Amino acid sequence: MPIDNLLRDVGVQFDWQYIILYAILLAPAVVPGVLFIYSFIKEPRQFRNALFLFAALAWSSILLVLRLNNFILGLILITLVLLTPFLTIGFLLINTIVVVKNNGFSLTSMLPFLMAGFLILLLASPSIVNYFDLDTRHVVVFLLGLFTLEGLWFSFTFVALLFYSWIYRILPRRRQYDYIIIHGAGLDGPRPTPLLAGRIDKALDLWNKQHQHGKFIVSGGQGADEVVSEAQAMRDYLLEKGVPADAILMEDKSTTTWENLRYSLAVIRADRTSAAADDAPAGGSVTSNDAPADSEFTTAVVTSDFHVFRCAEYAHNLGIKADGIGSHTKGWYWPTAFIREFIAITKAHLWPYLVIGGLYTLINVLNYAFFYLGVA
Repeated sequence: MPIDNLLRDVGVQFDWQYIILYAILLAPAVVPGVLFIYSFIKEPRQFRNALFLFAALAWSSILLVLRLNNFILGLILITLVLLTPFLTIGFLLINTIVVVKNNGFSLTSMLPFLMAGFLILLLASPSIVNYFDLDTRHVVVFLLGLFTLEGLWFSFTFVALLFYSWIYRILPRRRQYDYIIIHGAGLDGPRPTPLLAGRIDKALDLWNKQHQHGKFIVSGGQGADEVVSEAQAMRDYLLEKGVPADAILMEDKSTTTWENLRYSLAVIRADRTSAAADDAPAGGSVTSNDAPADSEFTTAVVTSDFHVFRCAEYAHNLGIKADGIGSHTKGWYWPTAFIREFIAITKAHLWPYLVIGGLYTLINVLNYAFFYLGVA
């Protein structure tokens, strides 16, 4: 190669096979690592950041163990990998008992149990094939293979989001927020539940830390079993804490997280339009188009810590310049809440499952076609 001759003339020699080998080994860590840095700087409130970061760290850990060539360290790592699913299953089953004892029996309370059942089936799927006769075994192999691939992706994204959502929550927040949106979370009669009160107190603490700058937006409609709207209950709670009425805006129509944010954005825009009208010269007319752009105000979205990342991602999708701020959740309830959050996020990012299923099905169809056609 001409470049080899040039380098040899200046006294430089490269072992290209060695370089190519290392490039192949490092690529699974470097490529997602670079993608993470670029994506995170561009926008930290994206689900793909979790996947890029975890992929880079997982492969880097494997390479580090291989590079150290430490038998004990490698054995510990392998043992942890093998034991983690079983320890997780045990933890989820115990957590189910605790959640049902505290919250009663419901589908939400049973989420840890269902997650444990999923892991058990994922681990047992290779051996299940042996219990079917030869006539139906190929169908079972296909279905279990598809389940295993989808299940591995599900497990990978679950751990990745669990790790990244924790990182996102502890990121420093140094902005001063013009609006503080508080997400509703159910009522106890006309009063906020402890979970919702924790969110309100977190928002109030943030407001006081920024010297009572900005306005609260209490967001939440009235459920069929609620005597008042969640927004009204939150407003009453803030008034009792000494917050002036003109610092509280109400959004009392929403029933979902997406609606919380979308309707709250409409409230903010109306408030900005009103403020622009107050500042306009006498006799002038002001429309919503005259209000400051969405990028000209900052927003904090206050919710429970397990709910922070989904709120932040939804805010990004709606074009709201917002940071997620989380209030504390009791440890025994956290696994249940996070599983529910992950399922909601997964529903919004289904395309990888469709791609995996499509490619797996295509490969199997082609394999059977070649087999019946006698193609080697």
